[in-house]
Amino acid sequence: MDAASVQFGQYPPARRTLLHVSDTHLLAGNVPLGGRFDTAANLARALEAVEATGIHPDAIVFTGDLTDLGEPDAYAALRAAVEPVAERLGAPVVWLAGNHDERPALRRDLLGLEATEEPVTGVWDLGGLRLIGLDSTVPGWHHGDLDHGQLEWLGRELATPAPLGTILALHHPPLPSHVPLFDILELRDQGRLADVIAGTDVRAILAGHLHYSTSGTFAGVPVSVAAATCYTMNLARPAVDVNGMDAGQSFHLVHVYDDTITHAVVPVSEAPTGDVFSAEWVERMSRLTPEERLEAFSRKRP
Repeated sequence: MDAASVQFGQYPPARRTLLHVSDTHLLAGNVPLGGRFDTAANLARALEAVEATGIHPDAIVFTGDLTDLGEPDAYAALRAAVEPVAERLGAPVVWLAGNHDERPALRRDLLGLEATEEPVTGVWDLGGLRLIGLDSTVPGWHHGDLDHGQLEWLGRELATPAPLGTILALHHPPLPSHVPLFDILELRDQGRLADVIAGTDVRAILAGHLHYSTSGTFAGVPVSVAAATCYTMNLARPAVDVNGMDAGQSFHLVHVYDDTITHAVVPVSEAPTGDVFSAEWVERMSRLTPEERLEAFSRKRP
């Protein structure tokens, strides 16, 4: 029994659903990242959690730093880990480049394209929802930028609205970070991107890069940043003392409705879970009228 079959509130089910994953940082031979983080095992746990949701998304979006050093074997390992899951879920995978990736190896060993320094971009029609992937990487550097050619291309794509609007995805978020020194890694010249998306049907921007979940607005558009699967930043410390920790990994569920888009953080955790709701409970509720459901569940009891 699908929980969506029992409705208490005013919103119908989402029109489209995306899985937003970021910063896997795989290494060839599964060498521990920094001598501490088992990025392959952490990705495997994240993918198990993805399947455990029972959701069949319209796409799985990886917003960069797919590998840590851009090694061909690391891209091959990433494909081997993710593609079987995507096939079982019946979802296309959108791979985007991050500052730790190398465009030639990513294009050749992950996308099956010619090994060039051309930006890794794309457009996906997800049943009327347009997803546009941008490449904010600058070869040889860790900060981000979008060159003139890519912004012109984006402008041409956005000239025609999509039925359900457009979501942009890139690695470097067009947002400030409160963490000291992170500004050296930011997306440069953000005003040029703002000019291109002004007045278009862009409804949301997905990004990664920061290794912690955050959100904000850019040029009036909501921005959602997914934390990493490899390791995250310990924001419980004073800002000047923030460093990575092997905890807090998560991914995002993106639900697209007619009038809004929600971004839910899903922690990769094995914490004990309650048992108020269940398939049996949903089955019982489905046999009641809407008024009976409200009476059975919504009224406060003494």
